[in-house]
Amino acid sequence: MIFNYKYFLTTIFLFLAEASIATVFRDIFWLRAYFGDVLVVILIYTFMLTFLEIKNKMLLNIGVFLFACAIEFAQYFHFAELLGFKDNKIAMIVLGNSFSWVDILCYLIGSFCIFTFNKFLK
Repeated sequence: MIFNYKYFLTTIFLFLAEASIATVFRDIFWLRAYFGDVLVVILIYTFMLTFLEIKNKMLLNIGVFLFACAIEFAQYFHFAELLGFKDNKIAMIVLGNSFSWVDILCYLIGSFCIFTFNKFLK
């Protein structure tokens, strides 16, 4: 276990961007519906690298993508409601409440951005 302050600062920045998209810019549809989904994959990726030293970043990227897809597929079955979060607005925003293939495409774009950035760094 480590603490990487560069990834931590990146995670904080991305979290603030996501929070801004969900609150301040919530009326800009494409930003909330698409760009936020692209960013969330990158946010999870940088969060993981804040605390874990992972040699194979491609494997982490794939794992984060699959995790995002699993959450998206769980939305098809309304798992947040099944867990009793129907009246919890924050939980419903974080966990989502509707399945969309477009969201999976956005997660794929986010993963591709991570892949491209890692290739650029090398």
